[in-house]
Amino acid sequence: MIVFPNAKINIGLNIISRRPDGYHDLETVFYPVKINDVLEVIEAPKLSFEFSGLDIPGNLDDNLCIKGYHLLKKDFDLPPVKIHLHKNIPIGAGLGGGSSDAAFFIRLMNEKFGLGLSSEKMIDYARLLGADCAFFIDNKPVFAFEKGDEFEPIKLDLSAYEIVLVMPDAHVSTAEAYRGVKPAPVKESLYELIKTPIANWKRHIKNDFEGHIFRDHPVIRGVKAELYEHGALYASMSGSGASVFGIFETTPNLQGMEENNQVFYNV
Repeated sequence: MIVFPNAKINIGLNIISRRPDGYHDLETVFYPVKINDVLEVIEAPKLSFEFSGLDIPGNLDDNLCIKGYHLLKKDFDLPPVKIHLHKNIPIGAGLGGGSSDAAFFIRLMNEKFGLGLSSEKMIDYARLLGADCAFFIDNKPVFAFEKGDEFEPIKLDLSAYEIVLVMPDAHVSTAEAYRGVKPAPVKESLYELIKTPIANWKRHIKNDFEGHIFRDHPVIRGVKAELYEHGALYASMSGSGASVFGIFETTPNLQGMEENNQVFYNV
């Protein structure tokens, strides 16, 4: 069985406070986009994980799909499976690729082996794997709050616009992103700001990670500036970076940016 986990972008990201559990309270808007990995699961004599496409750093036993298998295995009599992941969503980009793979793995296992899990139960499992994993179970635009794993559905449809995503030659770890951020209460909630016209977002919707990340990684700051130069209505780093997206009324000509960056059109 094969599924196609997709990426997400963050439209706005406010870091509000540090929690006693070490996480942060935040608010953001998750919006799904059409950059996809390919995930296949087949029954096999033993549990295994292999990948192709982009390199996946670290110990493969720590992969979220493997962790998802062991999480489900505690509650269900699952057979061993062979997991193959073709990685296309850039890593270290703030696009939630690993979280999406994990959530789609849970959904796939539920369907393939008839586990009978409701959406709510799959969300509960996904929350145990990572703060934004749960979003990809329902995979619809949401206002996310608390650790980023509590959701309020929102009506947000950007299909009439062209979303372009640019991945520069840079990598920002989540640890680096949070080390430099200074939590602060919000003056205007993103939940209300996201309802305003896109032309207003540039002046009011921000990503709190951008300040110190742009200082330490000027190439990322330069990508955002260039997207505005090409006519973006709104541009922002996604999540903790390093990718930057722009929302345009029509398809821009970004040939000059393609020389030094990976550019995804119509996502």
